[in-house]
Amino acid sequence: MNPNYAIPAVALVVVATVLVGAFGLRISRTTSDFYVASRTVGPRLNAAAISGEYLSAASFLGIAGLVLVQGSDMLWYPVGYTAGYLVLLLFVAAPLRRSGAYTLPDFAEARLTSQAVRRLAGAFVVGVGWLYLLPQLQGAGLTLTVLTGAPDWLGGVIVAVVVIAIVAAGGMRSITFVQAFQYWLKLTALLVPALFLVLAWQGDGAPGRAFEEPATFREQRSVKVADTLTLKLDRPLTVTVDGTVDGRALDATRVRLPTGTHRIGAGTRLTFAAGTPVPAAGRGADDALSPSRAESRTERPLYATYGLILATFLGTMGLPHVVVRFYTSPTGVAARRTTVAVLGLIGAFYLLPPVYGALGRLYAPELTLTGAADAAVLLLPDRMIGGVGGELLGALVAGGAFAAFLSTASGLTMAVAGVLTQDVLPSRAVPHFRLGTLLAMAVPLAASALVGGLPVADAVGLAFAVSASSFCPLLVLGIWWRRLTPPGAAAGMLVGGGSALLAVAATMGGFPGGGGALHALLAWPALWSVPLGFLTMVLVSLATPGRVPAGTAAILARFHLPEELLADELRKEVTP
Repeated sequence: MNPNYAIPAVALVVVATVLVGAFGLRISRTTSDFYVASRTVGPRLNAAAISGEYLSAASFLGIAGLVLVQGSDMLWYPVGYTAGYLVLLLFVAAPLRRSGAYTLPDFAEARLTSQAVRRLAGAFVVGVGWLYLLPQLQGAGLTLTVLTGAPDWLGGVIVAVVVIAIVAAGGMRSITFVQAFQYWLKLTALLVPALFLVLAWQGDGAPGRAFEEPATFREQRSVKVADTLTLKLDRPLTVTVDGTVDGRALDATRVRLPTGTHRIGAGTRLTFAAGTPVPAAGRGADDALSPSRAESRTERPLYATYGLILATFLGTMGLPHVVVRFYTSPTGVAARRTTVAVLGLIGAFYLLPPVYGALGRLYAPELTLTGAADAAVLLLPDRMIGGVGGELLGALVAGGAFAAFLSTASGLTMAVAGVLTQDVLPSRAVPHFRLGTLLAMAVPLAASALVGGLPVADAVGLAFAVSASSFCPLLVLGIWWRRLTPPGAAAGMLVGGGSALLAVAATMGGFPGGGGALHALLAWPALWSVPLGFLTMVLVSLATPGRVPAGTAAILARFHLPEELLADELRKEVTP
């Protein structure tokens, strides 16, 4: 990709983001403006803003990368991401708005009148937010590295600086306009190149089986391995090697590798003949002992698919940057209308990433070996179209990718900063909110330099699993079950969310070695951690019936009655 086009495109997106955020700053005056935009955001603007912050690095880059590597099974990602809003619409959106809370910890305290549950909910908001921020920063680093060859930490630093400036300056007012603008930018950045790519594909006469298993090289292709690579072959492979394979130094030698696992040394160049299936690859010196989520998905595809479905369907309602948006709606009815609009907007967007993934299997299958499958969206315009046209389309995609990182990172930073300001820092005033913004971004920025290796969509999927296991039981039972108690809520979040968080940590750390059932359980925890969270919450609540908060009936009435009807009832009560 030509940096002479891509770098100005990214710079233009950054400048436009700052200018749009400055407009929000001009009309942000009160503390309520900073936290929830004074609850005055209409459905259309709010839907575009929610879609803008929801469509993250996982959506823009990660889905296409997973489809490239693993084929049509990965279409469950966009399906799950979209369907999560349907669950949110049916069970949570309007009651959550009527709760009158600013954040998920506010909701927990309003429903259960417990400071302990509030603090626990706040801890999970911060944990999920930081876990979700990591792939945004890593995706920004990948994008800038592909564009310019810059160090992979630089993109994350740029995103962090811009996001801190926008959120700290104008809060929710600023990021509402920024995220709405960036949704339409991201949609354009994928839609326009996709149209040209499909036309190029049709004109090329490429085979129509873009999802064929496994992906194959359409033409002879040389791949240089930057880091140590493990090839896992289920059939013999004939390849020309210039470098090191299994400790043997070879000089442009054509060899036949038998079935099994082979270690490719850093700097080795592999040349594959046309029609050769792309071998499965792992990264790192200990990869054979540290299986990936992809491997567990291959070994137990049905379990992995159901784990993915459950995490994405139920995790959306507990994502802190999504939930906080519903507090900005004027009424519960507006919150429902917003959710319906979001379903349409993100549904339209999610038609596009699988197109890039399918075309990547035809035109860039070697990305699975270089460890840069997430870069398929960035590289395909130049690979398929070429010339100035391909470079301009690639620059448009690069700008849209940076918009994805900025919009999602700003929403997550806003949500985490709100919790830190209200529950950790000594004051809820605007200056402390700005300090909370700095803290909210500093931790994941530091961690992004240390943690890596997972595709961005996989990393986000793990955040969904923690969210589904902790906040989904709290919201569903808190809104619809009057017998929920503070001990039950706390135990359910600790057992469900805590076990999912431990599973996520184990997966990201490469434990356990050797694959098998235990690795699959940890790599896809939602299938057992979500029921565990619900069951624990119900059983402990039933065991502590005397701890049901006083006034629960009135609280639930406020959640479920339309605002107009509730106001009429209150007027009747005070009228002599």
